[in-house]
Amino acid sequence: MVRAKRAPETLNPGRRRPLWEQAVLRGIDVVGAAVGLAVLAPPMLIVAGIIRLTSRGPALFRQRRVGQGGKPFTLYKFRTMQLGCSDEPLREMIARELRGEKTSVGGSFKLDRDPRITSVGSWLRRTSFDELPQLLNVLRGDMALVGPRPCLEWEAAMFPPEFAARSAVKPGLTGLWQVSGRSTMGTLDMLRLDLVYVRSRSLQTDLGILARTLPSMLRGGGAR
Repeated sequence: MVRAKRAPETLNPGRRRPLWEQAVLRGIDVVGAAVGLAVLAPPMLIVAGIIRLTSRGPALFRQRRVGQGGKPFTLYKFRTMQLGCSDEPLREMIARELRGEKTSVGGSFKLDRDPRITSVGSWLRRTSFDELPQLLNVLRGDMALVGPRPCLEWEAAMFPPEFAARSAVKPGLTGLWQVSGRSTMGTLDMLRLDLVYVRSRSLQTDLGILARTLPSMLRGGGAR
């Protein structure tokens, strides 16, 4: 049996950043993450205390995600769910979206009235505050400030092969998807925007996305 060859554009990672640009962006990542952690340390400690007081379990959540080149890493977030919850509802919804089914409720592609999320977790997701511990991942070099969304391993296994090029770069704390609608966009739209970013990325693009991130957070689009 002869296997069909994958189309050249399927894995096309687009423009390769020159070395000076890579160095500048890594410098921005390190400085931005370090300053962010220093400035936000007091409110992050308060949030961690509130999480511990209002629900059972640790404040910080660790989870394996897929990084650059498909290499797994441990991602840090504030815990927004009850302990021991199944991710089957999310798996089912993403599978439906990848089949082209419409899953939005009231214009949002988040799970409707997700009982797994705590009352504090709902606010953290709406403001994206739950993702601030990922600044540690940026410092470690697992992530960049800007890039595709860091997906779960089972998500990556479900994604169609034409989106494989999204793993050519580091996942980001923010990205084109996050500033373009976030929960108002489905999985396929997210994947398409990730490819748009990967194939057209530049220093100017990254700075533009960073500039749009704070207004996007203030609008409270939330995350899954």
